[in-house]
Amino acid sequence: MKSISSYEYDIFRRCMIAARKEAQLTQESLAKSLQKPQSFVAKYENGERRLDVVEFLIVTRMIGVDPCAILRKVEQQISEASREEKL
Repeated sequence: MKSISSYEYDIFRRCMIAARKEAQLTQESLAKSLQKPQSFVAKYENGERRLDVVEFLIVTRMIGVDPCAILRKVEQQISEASREEKL
């Protein structure tokens, strides 16, 4: 099976997991608010599936976080990792 993940997407996943945990939500409670099974959240957090843009916006709304803040954090961490590679 071909991986759908990359280092950059792993950073995105970690940021999404951190945002959910900072909001003190479990996978189950988030899934319930999304009207999805818990496996929906588990699969995108584990890298088994990707979130499309619309799903990303809906998830961030349910978490209560600004989607732009998540993207800024992802970009910052990717940039930092890229700088470290060049050292």
